[in-house]
Amino acid sequence: MSSIAVSELAYSPPGAEQLFFDVSFGVTAGEHAAIVGPNGVGKSTILKILTGEYEADDGEFSIGGTFLKMTQDVGMSKPDDAVRDMLIEVAPTALREAGKRLFAAEKTMMSGEDDGMAYAEALGDWGDLGGYDLESQWAAAAQRSVKTPVTDFATRKVGELSGGERKRLVLDLLLNSGADVLFLDEPDNYLDIPTRAWLEDQIRTCKSTILMVSHDRLLLERVATKIIAVEGSGCWVHGGSYATFPEARQKRQELLGDDLKRWNDEERRLFHHMKIMKQRAAQNFKNATKANAAETRWEKFVKAGPPPPPVPDQQIYVRFTGADSARRVVKFESVAVDDLFLPFSDEVHFGERVGLIGPNGTGKTHLLNALNGKTEGLVGTITYGPRTSVGMFTQINDRPEFRGRECIDIVRDKLVDEQKSMAALARYGLRNNARQEFQTLSGGQKARLEILSLELAGHNVLLLDEPTDNLDIESSEALERALDGFEGTVLAVSHDRTFLARFERFVMITDDGDVWELPDFDVAIAGLSSPNDLSSLRLAKPLCDHAR
Repeated sequence: MSSIAVSELAYSPPGAEQLFFDVSFGVTAGEHAAIVGPNGVGKSTILKILTGEYEADDGEFSIGGTFLKMTQDVGMSKPDDAVRDMLIEVAPTALREAGKRLFAAEKTMMSGEDDGMAYAEALGDWGDLGGYDLESQWAAAAQRSVKTPVTDFATRKVGELSGGERKRLVLDLLLNSGADVLFLDEPDNYLDIPTRAWLEDQIRTCKSTILMVSHDRLLLERVATKIIAVEGSGCWVHGGSYATFPEARQKRQELLGDDLKRWNDEERRLFHHMKIMKQRAAQNFKNATKANAAETRWEKFVKAGPPPPPVPDQQIYVRFTGADSARRVVKFESVAVDDLFLPFSDEVHFGERVGLIGPNGTGKTHLLNALNGKTEGLVGTITYGPRTSVGMFTQINDRPEFRGRECIDIVRDKLVDEQKSMAALARYGLRNNARQEFQTLSGGQKARLEILSLELAGHNVLLLDEPTDNLDIESSEALERALDGFEGTVLAVSHDRTFLARFERFVMITDDGDVWELPDFDVAIAGLSSPNDLSSLRLAKPLCDHAR
């Protein structure tokens, strides 16, 4: 039966404190469940434990039937690999191992190091296990997902596909695989808005049991039938969609009672956990270290006295102040970049929130980089008005100047005073990472630190490239609130529909290279759904200087 059962799962990263020790939940056959929670709480770690990549310190779990998995960085780390190398990683275990043996034997034979006997044997195993059927599935998925035909999976490089194409190809393959259980880690990352809508349809119609991690609030509302909230050191389950989750969580917090009751509940839980570990240590001396650790944790808890609630809200406070500038902030005159889109002309005025939208690969990030001063491939003129100060948030959070530096030092460059710097880090949920080097932070932590750096710089023009991609839901909402109160101008590339809904006008680049102005969010979504018929949309206006 295709189900997932997890009981009292515990895990400690190597050399670090325990991440969680009381994770229990179940996902029944056909359910589509989502794990939510702050960055760094262990959502992806849970998936890695269930799929065998990590080993839990304690607890148990069971998975009914066959399962397949997709990591959040699938296809992103090895662009020089062949497409088949990427796809074999998401194949069933036996086929995955047979495929790797086949590919290795093929290379050995082609180099002349083998007479072909090993290749013939590996080819037979591949066929016996269903390798040819899998290749047919690859071909069908590629035909649906990749713009240019993939004629040879052994020679086509992963890097020749866009990030969105790689993700969609793998998702298409998994969601149509017929596997009993699917584990999907941030399946929406790198997908444009039309592809996210496609993903929603695919998940809704998929008969597999699904456990996924996602920060896309609209996707969670539309496809999740159960929410597993990882908070504190454990988790709790909301048996409904994300649309009703925030209200359910608020009610749950209220029902926890006053501070003393919450403290007593947590003390009893730690005491019970310690007793269990002591009993296990009496039966097996190998558990003595864990039992001592549980006792120490309980003793420290009691000695500290009544603490905050056991599941505290993550408090993220973003404060963009901005400043006044001239009415015309930036002027585009016959602007194009690397022939990705037709030359267009437009103006952005002070205080506007402009969303740059369109399918992946149309040049949105290139345009944002041009606004940030990168002139390579730029045609035409971009002119900023007086009194403008421009800051940019990069999609991949790649800040070479931050590498090798601790968070506190990066913030202290702006604030000088250490106490103020620690307070700023605390507002972004990074206080405990103050002495951590930038490159060791998680994707979400890097994103928060970069947004904090933008805040402290005091810019009045913000260029944001996928700012919510690696942020947890609470951090995304904090950023949205800050932008609402920001006295300045924002131009953002994003595929996060909840984030974009707060913007007031949109510039859309189509696959054909046309550039259009769309006056509001509803028109923008309609335009993304019908990119070939934008002229029929209400108030849509072409910005191109001439037709291609």
